[in-house]
Amino acid sequence: MAGSRYAFLDGPTPVAMAHRGGAIEHLENTLPAFEACVALGYRYLETDVRVTSDGQLVVFHDPTLDRITDGTGRVDALPWATVRTALIGGREPILRLEDLLGAWPDVRFNLDIKAAGVLAPLVRTIRRLKAEHRVCLASFSDARVAAARRLFGPEVCTSLGPRGVAALRLSSYSPRAAGLVRIQAGCAQVPLQLGGRPLVDERFIAAAHARSLQVHVWTVDSGAEATEMLDLGVDGVMTDRPAMLRDLLVARGQWTGA
Repeated sequence: MAGSRYAFLDGPTPVAMAHRGGAIEHLENTLPAFEACVALGYRYLETDVRVTSDGQLVVFHDPTLDRITDGTGRVDALPWATVRTALIGGREPILRLEDLLGAWPDVRFNLDIKAAGVLAPLVRTIRRLKAEHRVCLASFSDARVAAARRLFGPEVCTSLGPRGVAALRLSSYSPRAAGLVRIQAGCAQVPLQLGGRPLVDERFIAAAHARSLQVHVWTVDSGAEATEMLDLGVDGVMTDRPAMLRDLLVARGQWTGA
């Protein structure tokens, strides 16, 4: 199986992954959201990691508190004592990463590294919790992905950064470009479209699998899109609608959760 050299990816596919705990069906990145997904049987959860001014890792997408909480200000400019008082949707507190990882020792987490300052405390936290085997590290920054690989070493799964994805796409069209893809990752986690054009097709998946890379597609929020991607043979689907995806996979006989 593609990507199975990493413990994070050693389970059956297709992987169903709840994006931010299912941000359409629940309050994103909150404990009740993740609890609901685990109750549905999800064993892979996607979330975001930022760091407060005093070094606490928090599960939060935006650089500021303003969009989804009753607080204001940049997360990285505020101490944890302040950040913890902000309520998502006016109801739910922001989670610390270590509390989320500790809640379900058998659940695997795809972690989107949102800032360079996350890396050092993330290494300490993951190693202290002995969670190396159940995390995959991702980022929209090639530099952050490369730094994560250097700091964590080869045992921790990472996804390709943007340049790696671009090189993989190019290699799917031209065998001469195959050398551009320097594989130091377990998966390619990609959007449905790039620049308004479909990104994932049979050639892209074949190029990834030839390099032992799984293909995970985000963010897939309709049954039609999910069906199309599954029919193409993707290895994982990230969704903001976990109930929808679970029901579809059950109907197809492809549900790999609990």
